[in-house]
Amino acid sequence: MTDIVLLGLLIPFLGTAAGAACVFLTAERMNPYLQKGLLGFASGVMVAASVWSLIIPAMDMNAEMGKMAFLPSAIGVAGGMLFLWLMDRLIPHLHLGSQAPEGPRSNLSKRAMLVLAVTLHNIPEGMAVGVVFAGALAGEFSMNIAGALALAIGIAIQNFPEGAVISLPLRSEGASRKRAFGLGVLSGIVEPLGGLITIWLASYITPALPYLLAFAAGSMLYVVVEELIPESAEGNHSNVGTFGFGVGFILMMILDVALG
Repeated sequence: MTDIVLLGLLIPFLGTAAGAACVFLTAERMNPYLQKGLLGFASGVMVAASVWSLIIPAMDMNAEMGKMAFLPSAIGVAGGMLFLWLMDRLIPHLHLGSQAPEGPRSNLSKRAMLVLAVTLHNIPEGMAVGVVFAGALAGEFSMNIAGALALAIGIAIQNFPEGAVISLPLRSEGASRKRAFGLGVLSGIVEPLGGLITIWLASYITPALPYLLAFAAGSMLYVVVEELIPESAEGNHSNVGTFGFGVGFILMMILDVALG
């Protein structure tokens, strides 16, 4: 069982690494329409994962609360969004296509702040996988190892374009292919680490599991609404990002229902 959990925590990271490896295979700049589609796709996967894999199981775990079963999920989602908002304010980072850094002033390079921006995305994804595995290990009726693996696979799929979206711009900024790949991989390390920490926390505070599930969902939804969707809708042909969102949402929904 331990081996399966460790593999599940590594799957999203491997998706990021595989995407970052695109820097060895493609041109230095990504087609803007492809980038829009990939950002939309990542958004769709994250929204579907938040709903089917996190929020609904969190409410099912509190079914005995009757009509108030939504309360732990609502508190968790709000807490997750607030957490990412604070991270946005406390960590200097730079979003793709933007010239103005966010967060406190720093002397970090543009490349470093681009990596930090993607790293912020990956924190809630690692937490999401970790907390679902924690629920499965705790024997929660609404969660199982297959469902946790489905979530890990879904996030890995959307991490593939995220890895490419970070490594290719770094290459276009002047980084060597090896350095761009290394920085892209580095941005994904927080996922297995975040997953392990979440499993460890959940083992000590099992009653808080519904809150942790919703917290991870809120964090991912913040990333989607604050960053991914606006970036996919910038400029012309924003419908490319919209169709990408639909494909990602449907794929994650199928994975969750078919494998969960």
